[in-house]
Formats: sequence, structure tokens, C-alpha cells
Amino acid sequence: MSTKNLNADNHVEEHHGAPSGIMRWLLTTNHKDIGSLYLLFSLLMFFIGGAMAMVIRAELFQPGLQIVEPDFFNQMTTVHGLIMVFGAVMPAFVGLANWMVPMMIGAPDMALPRMNNWSFWILPFAFLILLMSLFMEGGGPNFGWTFYAPLSTTYSNDSTALFVFSVHIMGISSIMGAINVIVTIFNLRAPGMTFMKMPLFVWTWLITAFLLIAVMPVLAGAVTMVLTDKYFATSFFNAAGGGDPVMFQHIFWFFGHPEVYIMILPAFGIISQIVPTFSRKKLFGYSSMVYATASIALLSFLVWAHHMFTTGMPLAGELFFMYCTMLISVPTGVKIFNWVATMWRGSLTFEVPMMFSIAFIVLFTIGGFSGLMLAITPADFQYHDTYFVVAHFHYVLVTGAIFSIMAGAYYWLPKWTGNMFDEKLAKTHFWLSLVSVNVLFFPMHFVGLAGMPRRIPDYALQFADFNAVISIGGFAFGLSQLLFVAVVYKCIKGGEKATAQVWEGAEGLEWEVPSPAPYHTFETPPTIK
Repeated sequence: MSTKNLNADNHVEEHHGAPSGIMRWLLTTNHKDIGSLYLLFSLLMFFIGGAMAMVIRAELFQPGLQIVEPDFFNQMTTVHGLIMVFGAVMPAFVGLANWMVPMMIGAPDMALPRMNNWSFWILPFAFLILLMSLFMEGGGPNFGWTFYAPLSTTYSNDSTALFVFSVHIMGISSIMGAINVIVTIFNLRAPGMTFMKMPLFVWTWLITAFLLIAVMPVLAGAVTMVLTDKYFATSFFNAAGGGDPVMFQHIFWFFGHPEVYIMILPAFGIISQIVPTFSRKKLFGYSSMVYATASIALLSFLVWAHHMFTTGMPLAGELFFMYCTMLISVPTGVKIFNWVATMWRGSLTFEVPMMFSIAFIVLFTIGGFSGLMLAITPADFQYHDTYFVVAHFHYVLVTGAIFSIMAGAYYWLPKWTGNMFDEKLAKTHFWLSLVSVNVLFFPMHFVGLAGMPRRIPDYALQFADFNAVISIGGFAFGLSQLLFVAVVYKCIKGGEKATAQVWEGAEGLEWEVPSPAPYHTFETPPTIK
């Protein structure tokens, strides 16, 4: 047997040399390699999911049925949602966690490197199964990404089985990733790094990881019951057999609402790293940020039924969920206030990561306000299942989660590649994205308030002009993301070398401003004994 020794990068290296080529990526246990794999995979899924959104917007460009059948339209809305949530946003955040968490806490690698490899490599298979279901006889899943019963049980085709299997694999991957993050943060922090000295990105990911472990089994339970109702004659959600279709919604949203915060808490962490750097100030209110993040996570378990106001719940239930939903806006408001206070009287410069971060703060706040409107029970009766809701969650997930991922990618790209990216191209990407994303999603508020229902391939003539504008915004936003790929590709290939002090004018600041910074004047720091 050949002796194995561990090299500095935590790769297993044998006497005849480390694996190279494709095997290096298949077998890697290095957190940086796995982080890169997650990020590239999520970029691919972002474009596949985006292509489906383009089909949706092409169909809705004008009234009447244009290019696709209603059933295929429903398949596109379903798979677009699933891919963007589980294939684009979540793996991107896991990729950022893999890259940055060990470096931020002074760990040599993730605590469970082989499990880390496995949790990534099962993901491509999950999405291959989901995408292949579209080519089955009868087509793919067509019941919306929320797969409400009885649409997903009684009235669905046989792609349901593949959909359930695919979701199970995604869930296994998420749970393993979350366990890895928790174990790494608890056990591998550098000496002297207490919990309240951890950078905020690490804190938000620690809390997110606990959320994942809490809610992923709930999703697994929901999809398993859907599977047995469809194929094994159980009646969990079938009223004729003594089941309850509304129970499905309770179980799904008990997973689904914390899931929304799983997709936004790491974004808060990224913004909390970037804003202090380009404000040249310590983050305002570090401990309140930690407590606000934990409060949001805990409250996210108490608000699930605000998605269900129209199902006919008792008045006491409606009031409880309405007030809890309003309450969750308080810690979120604390975060917005702290970011603005950090920028207040700072020496601001507007590099691309900071531009995306400021856009995040403004546009995510719009998403937050429309969420507050949806929290008001009597008003929600009008908004429910209209494009107002679509506008709301896309402001949270596109200008929230996606913009923060872009901000993080631009912020850390020089660290990852050793090269500076093309600033002019990146700024063009930012401005095109900013304008087009608002042309795409802002008018949806108005068509929604006027009563245009979501998930329907046709609409009344009165909505035609708005929908044409929305679709043009959608195509523009989709095409401008190709610039992002160009920037990343150019940066990986080469370019101006990044200095140790990569962001000009950020003298005296470390790369990630430790929050709270252990030392914060711009003079020479005292020697550490």
C-alpha cells in the first residue's frame, strides 16, 4: 500500500502525485475547490432557470397563446422556481460559505472535507433528474414550485416521482452542507476568536445552517406524503379518504417560510462585510446585528400561515400570523438602520461590490415593504395569488439574494483569482442589471393590484401594455447577466494583479473587516504579544 500524506492544501497526495484533470475535481476535499464547484454549478443553474423565465415572459409578452401550450407554461413556472431556489441561490451561498468561512475563522479547511465533496457531487444528479422529467411522456412537474395537493397528488403526471426523488437528494445535500458549516464554526475557530468576534458572514451562515437542519426534514416529509398519496393509495391530503389538502399547505409552509430566510440571511452577512470596507468604518452595532439575525431565524418559524390567509382560518389565527409577520420586520429594520449608520459620515467609495450592496439595501427594502402589505390579512385577500406577490418575492430574491451574491463575487474575486476584474465591464453589468430588474419587477406591483392572477399563460387585454414592458425588462436583465460571465471569465484568465490592499483607498483595513474590528484607527497597529 502506498503511504498517503496530507499536503498544505488539504489534498490527499500519493507518492505518484495528486490526481489531475477531471479526477482532481471529482475527488477534491479542498474547501476552495468545492466552493468554486458550487459557485460554477449555481451559475449554470441560474442561466437554465433564467432561460425558463424567458419562456414565461415571451408567452406573456402579449395576450392570447403565442408560443407554448398552457401545460408547458405551467411546467416552466414550476421548474423555474425549483431551479432558482434550490439550484441557483442556495448552492451559491453554500459556495461562498465553503470559500470564505474557513478563511474568516482561521480554519485550515471545512471540518468534514469528504462529506463536503459528497454534498456537492450529488447535486448535479438531483437537477439532472429534475430536468430529465421535462422530457417524459406527459411532461414535467406542472403544479407550481409549491406543489400543492391535490394538484401534485391526484392531478399530476408520472414526473411527480422524479420530482420527489430530486427534492430528496437536494435536501440531503443541504443538510450535509449545514452540518459541515456548524461543525467547522464550533470546532475550528482560531484561538482567541470568540463567537462575538466572528465576522458577520460567519454568524449569518451559522444561524442559516441551524435553520436548514430544522426545516429540510419537514420538506422531506411533505414530498414523501405526496409520493405515497399518488402511488400507494394513502390519503394524507385526500379529503375523500379522510385527509386534508389544507394540511399540505401547513406542512409545506412550515418548511417554506424559514426557507425564505435561508435564502436571505447569508445575503445580510455579505452586505455586512462589504459596507464597512467601502465606508472605511467599523460596522455599526455589531452585536445588535447578531441578535437581529437570530431573532429573524426564530420568528421565521411562527409566520408560516401568512401564506394561507385565504384558506379560511379562524380570526385568532389570522391575527396571530399577521402580528408575528409584522414583528419580523423589526429586526430586519435594525439591519437596514445599521448598514445606513455604517455608511453615515464614512469615507465612501463606490466600487462595484459597494454599488451592488447599496442597490441591495434600497431594493430589498422595497421588497420588505411590499411584504408588510401582504402581512395585513384583509389586504392579502386582494393581493393573494396575483402578480403583486410575484413582484414582492422577486424584489426579495433577485435584488436581495442574487444582488448580494453578485456583490460577494465581485468583492472576493480578486482574493480567489489573484487578479483584478475589468471594472468598466463590471460597472456596465451593474447599471444594466439595476435598470432592467426594476423595469422587470416594479410594474408587476400595479398589474397585481389591478387583479392579474399569477401562473396563468393568458390575461385580459387591459394588462397588455404593462406585460410588454415587463417582458422587455426580463429579456434585458437576462442578457445583461452574460456580462457577468464575461467579467468572471476574464478575471480567471488574467488581468491586472490584485495587490494585498486590493480595494484602493481602503488603507489600514483588512480584507474582510473583522466585525467588530479588533483594532480600528488608521495608524500603525500595536504589536501583538
